[in-house]
Amino acid sequence: MTTVTPTASTTPTAKRVDAEPRSSRRSSIRRRSTPLTIAMLAVLAYFLLPLFWLLIASTKSTQDLFNSFGLWFSHAPQLLSNIKATFTQDDGVFGRWLLNTVLYAGASALGAALLAAAAGYGFAKYRFRGHGAAFNLVLGAIMIPTTALAIPTYLLFAKAGLVNTPWAVILPSLISPFGLYLMRIYAEDAVPDSLIEAARMDGAGEFRIFCTIGLRLLAPGLVTVILFTLVATWNNYFLPLIMLNDPNLYPITVGLSSWAAQAQNGGAGASSDMLALVVTGSLISIIPLVLAFLLLQRYWQSGLATGGVKQ
Repeated sequence: MTTVTPTASTTPTAKRVDAEPRSSRRSSIRRRSTPLTIAMLAVLAYFLLPLFWLLIASTKSTQDLFNSFGLWFSHAPQLLSNIKATFTQDDGVFGRWLLNTVLYAGASALGAALLAAAAGYGFAKYRFRGHGAAFNLVLGAIMIPTTALAIPTYLLFAKAGLVNTPWAVILPSLISPFGLYLMRIYAEDAVPDSLIEAARMDGAGEFRIFCTIGLRLLAPGLVTVILFTLVATWNNYFLPLIMLNDPNLYPITVGLSSWAAQAQNGGAGASSDMLALVVTGSLISIIPLVLAFLLLQRYWQSGLATGGVKQ
């Protein structure tokens, strides 16, 4: 009996045949689409042009804002002088507004993330009477706009004597139905049931299991909720507007709005460059949010990916 051995000429051919479909698939994936590229450039311009205009406008005086081309510098840029004037206007109240915003947004983001993590962990790992109805109620709360709840919230806080205090802004921001929903989905995959059972067998209580095991495994999801709540509270305007009447308690949104009203109406304390100060203050106000996203983007991206894909 004779055996047939593959020759050197047939083996590379077989490898080439097997490799051709893979290379063709790679080329089809990497193939460029001109309409898609144009669409992506249009979307990029849509998001970046306002930021570019804000950066350019912050270097101009109020007169140059109206007399020069909006997307390019004037003949005499004055960014540093605008920043200095912004922080010295009205005895440096802008710095106080900035600190207030950091306090409101930071406390709200951390508190909302911890509450959402605890509630989401509970919905994901425990079954109790009314479990489904309670979670459906949370989903329904996502559909309610926050502005619709502003007046009832004001009436409740007025009864409690908390109006015109920082708590009037922080406490309502601690409730995040979307954050709870996200943390429930994330906890279902990120925290294995076997690990919880092992901790129970070792004698750990439920609260200790959540603090020592659950929170560590839920860290990417926590960062995601922190960023979403941070942005929502930082940009919140209507709630602080109706809750606060002391200018020293204003966040940046309400404070800059009051400056814009002064610039438009020529009220007390208005200067000739008030509009330029509003634009410069708007640029300064977005810098902390940009830094937060750049520093924490890898965490919130992984949190969204794990929470949105069933493993």
